[in-house]
Amino acid sequence: MILVTGASGTLGRPLSRLLAERGADVHGLSRRAREPEEGITWRKGDLFTGEGVDAAAEGAETIVHCASDPFRSKRDVPAAERLIDAARRQGAPHLIYISIVGVDKIPYGYYQRKLAVERLIEASGLPCTILRTTQFHTLPDMALNVLTKVPGVAALPRGLRVQPIDVGEVAERLADLALAGGPAGRVDDMGGPEVLTVEEMARAYLEARGLRRPVRIPLPLPGATGRGFREGHHLAPGHAVGKRTWQQFLNDRYPRT
Repeated sequence: MILVTGASGTLGRPLSRLLAERGADVHGLSRRAREPEEGITWRKGDLFTGEGVDAAAEGAETIVHCASDPFRSKRDVPAAERLIDAARRQGAPHLIYISIVGVDKIPYGYYQRKLAVERLIEASGLPCTILRTTQFHTLPDMALNVLTKVPGVAALPRGLRVQPIDVGEVAERLADLALAGGPAGRVDDMGGPEVLTVEEMARAYLEARGLRRPVRIPLPLPGATGRGFREGHHLAPGHAVGKRTWQQFLNDRYPRT
């Protein structure tokens, strides 16, 4: 049995469906009760309170930990501790964690907590696998959607590059790791097929949306965090294994009528 935390989220949803399609016994952890779904058994459990987590982990041979909250990331570390404790009480299931390229080099709060979870898992004594990827296409899409709602010029951070990756391709890699039968430790990073400036991404986004907005790059990236992003520690050009480009993502998300 494979338990997927965050199974209703951006990554957990396609991962759960893919595992089910491959014949796995998939159980999805959700904070609220969900209707039965073909191929997925939903289990109600809250990693932030611990309620229902032991019952959800019962019988799990593999746990893929996708649950994370970048807007309330202080909860991620105690949530991981509760999951690890529940996993230990079930024996020694294979624990797979999805992380982010650069968490060990960029002192951004969310990244620091992702790194703390990595270290908890590595020190847990459980068989584990950790995969770091670059940013999903959905993140810059969401950010640009917010920016273009503000009247006037679309102001973007200076010196920022992004290597976006398709969430479906990440789900495929995680499914391979979950079905491989054993832990692999820290595996190779996974990056998108291209490194783009935020200006290039914004212009492609505006074109895809049919929006006419001037774009400026006036916003500095301050401090050590900004320096880490400017220096490209969140990029993985040597592991550009993704196939789906930013333009392909935009074409699918905003089809021309």
